[in-house]
Amino acid sequence: MSASVTVRVPAKVNVQLAVGAARPDGFHDLANVFLAVSLYDEVTATPAGTLTITCDGPDADKVPLDRTNLAARAAELLAARHGISPDVHLHIAKDIPVAGGMAGGSADGAGALLACDALWGLGTPRAELLEICAELGSDVPFSLVGGAALGVGRGERLTELPVGGDFHWVFAVADGGLSTPAVYGEFDRLTAGVHVPEPAASPVLLDALRTGDTSALADALANDLQSAALSLRPSLAATLAAGTEAGALAALVSGSGPTTAFLVKDADAAASVADALIASGTCRTARVATSPAAGATLL
Repeated sequence: MSASVTVRVPAKVNVQLAVGAARPDGFHDLANVFLAVSLYDEVTATPAGTLTITCDGPDADKVPLDRTNLAARAAELLAARHGISPDVHLHIAKDIPVAGGMAGGSADGAGALLACDALWGLGTPRAELLEICAELGSDVPFSLVGGAALGVGRGERLTELPVGGDFHWVFAVADGGLSTPAVYGEFDRLTAGVHVPEPAASPVLLDALRTGDTSALADALANDLQSAALSLRPSLAATLAAGTEAGALAALVSGSGPTTAFLVKDADAAASVADALIASGTCRTARVATSPAAGATLL
């Protein structure tokens, strides 16, 4: 058994999030086009007498250190499958915004799963790891896979997508989080009595990813949860406007928010837009990143 294993795992942005009507089980069918971006958490697994979690980095105080953390649940599910005890210390070096719609918790779940599998020498097949990821949550499989993918069902059934170039992003981090269930609840309220079409990926958007066409991707970005996020957090409109005025090609709420995402032309534009967003006072901080990024990776 290794002394410790560290896995690096990326954040995500939803370049398209098409949301269907609520199902009888309370979930929504999605057409969710994920793109992994170069903001990362690192999860380190070390042998221990019992399952423990520690965390450091920005907003580490907002990360649960009990069994509700997806990293802990990942260790428990993997251990249960193999009939062993989940005795491991998981340390999360947090750099993905917390409760920001960028799948930081999901990333930690995928990272812990891969780290524990390596630490315990289990050699679990990738298909089985993805099954465990889907059991953990809708975004967790993509955190393992990375790159770009279309997620359907709850977002957990993935088809990997080709990406023909690099895209440059700025992410404006808001004060406080937004609850994903609350945003979906607001979506249901706003669409009550309205026909909600079956979610489907945009062929124009998929083509923009495939060809690496930043301008075409900017025109095609879409998030069906944006109105709900803005309804719950009206101040995000000012952040979206500030980034657009600073030269972003497109702006949208990332996932269920409250992080907002700005697609820009290049690295120089990213630096300029990030500075303008911070100066605007409409967000807590702004982060620059590129995509696509690799999925969960052993370091």
